[in-house]
Amino acid sequence: MSPLIEVRDLHFRYDKKAPVDAGGIPWTLSGLNFDVREAATLGVVGESGSGKSTLIRLMCGLLSTDRGSVRFDGREVPEWLREDPPGFRRRNQIVFQSPASSMDPRMRVRSSLAEPVKAIERRSPAEDEMIRWLQRVGLGPEVLSRYPHQLSGGQLQRVGIARALSVDPTVLYADEPTSALDVSVQAQVLNLLMDLREDLGLTLVMVSHDLAVISRMCEELIVLKDGVVVESGRTSDIMRAPTREYTAALVEAANAVSLSAGRTD
Repeated sequence: MSPLIEVRDLHFRYDKKAPVDAGGIPWTLSGLNFDVREAATLGVVGESGSGKSTLIRLMCGLLSTDRGSVRFDGREVPEWLREDPPGFRRRNQIVFQSPASSMDPRMRVRSSLAEPVKAIERRSPAEDEMIRWLQRVGLGPEVLSRYPHQLSGGQLQRVGIARALSVDPTVLYADEPTSALDVSVQAQVLNLLMDLREDLGLTLVMVSHDLAVISRMCEELIVLKDGVVVESGRTSDIMRAPTREYTAALVEAANAVSLSAGRTD
């Protein structure tokens, strides 16, 4: 079976005018190659500035590659976006790091929640539809009439997840979905994502600087450092026997976090 997503020799840089020379090519991402199977769970981990968020924005078509390619379901992403943008957007949805910044503070949740269906399906969703979307993520119908500032960070992220899932995507990209949340809420949102992925058969691509989170959520793992893949494979194999010093340090930190979380007074 062909991979759902194929990344080949992917290069990207934000500064398009910077010179490219043999002494140091200023790529944000350089020479990335990997596949994602349908219904797989892929974690992308690395320190801040390693290119994690840039990578998933390229994968879901929010940025354009400078060199190399991203293919989704056998077609180049730019081709999808030229010929069938609603079809691509329907199948590829993203949950952002900061739920508050992804919603218009002047709009009630009802309006924000309806945006993907309006844009992709060219229709206004019915009230009972939106209530079902909210119920799926553990929220009640009263949320529809509220403004973003009237909700907690955890509630806002649940709305963001409900909004992304409203068009029944094939792939859900999660960009540090819990880093802006209180520690007490993070586990609830992660558990929700795990349950939804299993219930809906989603392909999940999740970015985090926290390997402890990724190792719990994802079967496959990519480790990024300075825009380059330094290690990839099954998460369990990498956690057991990392081959790179950088990855070993991440694993050690993740294991320390796990031990601390499991310790009782």
